[in-house]
Amino acid sequence: MRKILISLLSLVFSTLYAQEKVETITVRNDQGENEEIELPQGMLSATDSLYLDWISKNYITPISCESGYSNPNISDSVYIDRLQRIPAIIEMPYNDIIKKFIDQYTTKLRETVSFMLSANNLYMPIFEEALEIYGLPLELRYLPVIESALNPNAVSRQGATGLWQFMLKTGKIYGLEVNSLIDERRDPIKSTYAAARYLKDLYDIYHDWNLVLAAYNCGPGNINKAIRRAGGATDFWSIYNLLPKETRGYVPAFIAANYIMTYYCEHNIRPMAMQMPEGTDTIHINRNLNLNQIADVCKMNIEQLRALNPEFRKDIIPGNTKTYALRLPNNMVSCFLEHEDSIYNYKPQTYQNRRSTVKVTTPKTAEVYHKIRNGETLGGIAIKYGVSVNQIRRLNGIKGSNIRAGKTIRIR
Repeated sequence: MRKILISLLSLVFSTLYAQEKVETITVRNDQGENEEIELPQGMLSATDSLYLDWISKNYITPISCESGYSNPNISDSVYIDRLQRIPAIIEMPYNDIIKKFIDQYTTKLRETVSFMLSANNLYMPIFEEALEIYGLPLELRYLPVIESALNPNAVSRQGATGLWQFMLKTGKIYGLEVNSLIDERRDPIKSTYAAARYLKDLYDIYHDWNLVLAAYNCGPGNINKAIRRAGGATDFWSIYNLLPKETRGYVPAFIAANYIMTYYCEHNIRPMAMQMPEGTDTIHINRNLNLNQIADVCKMNIEQLRALNPEFRKDIIPGNTKTYALRLPNNMVSCFLEHEDSIYNYKPQTYQNRRSTVKVTTPKTAEVYHKIRNGETLGGIAIKYGVSVNQIRRLNGIKGSNIRAGKTIRIR
């Protein structure tokens, strides 16, 4: 079993520290007119997830961490110099649009940056390993900063989900299982490797990292259309005004994220104080199991268990269909192994109540009788009650058609 340093602290934002966010920023275009650009998902308002609130209360110290509240005035030449000093394959240019996004991180999103800096120790090893395996620039590790603010359960207005904000169709193309019970777009490891493969495929198409980033945001179709409308130009800044509004801000936001995650100290921002989580281990589950069964038997907080396993949408692990990996804190692994049978058999009528077979029962109807009157026939009686003559014969043992007035017969 592979040990991974992922725990409930992998999600580090809560409404406890929510700040005022805006969904657009205003920039001045080449004609001197103001233009609004949409912000990426990771720069929007914080999630109100209950277990994120629980994580913050238990694992993040709510102090300023010696961060200053003043953001120093920095000249354009200093910004340019700092961006060029970032060791990166992807170009890090500077302009007024990029400065607007840097200003977002250094002013309105200062505490968000503090949280993300704390989460770095948890996610960056996963991101860097996947990027290294696929030979991709390591600066892409900051892509989830603008995609999801490092929240595996982030969901955009369009339905993009997880750290890397996969849409449903794209996630399935890259092997992420998504159904009513499982959403592997929320799995930090699987989604990271899927994102690395997707980014590599996009680079094989465009051979330009700015276009790759833009295509990751709005899809290759929109990029190809913008290139055609620009007469074949393949420079991001040349097709900038032909892109969707959110995509226009995507590359600048990516550059700003790399800047602030590198130069946060120069802006008096510090990581939030944080109690490092304990390590985790994985257990393979090949039977149906509910997370609540584990939590109840092992006396584990259910929110912690959900935070460790965000891909199980309804707390259900459908192990009967295939084997799934369950992440547990190291100190809970022994409890699971020692009480495995008790866990699987705990309150099955509550947590394992999905039936495999059902019996169809026909409700019993009240018996109906009729007293024969003079002149009545079996056919007339049958029509009156909406039944067949044969049914009346069968229920009463009548072989012919002769009946006697005054006798009571059963109809149903």
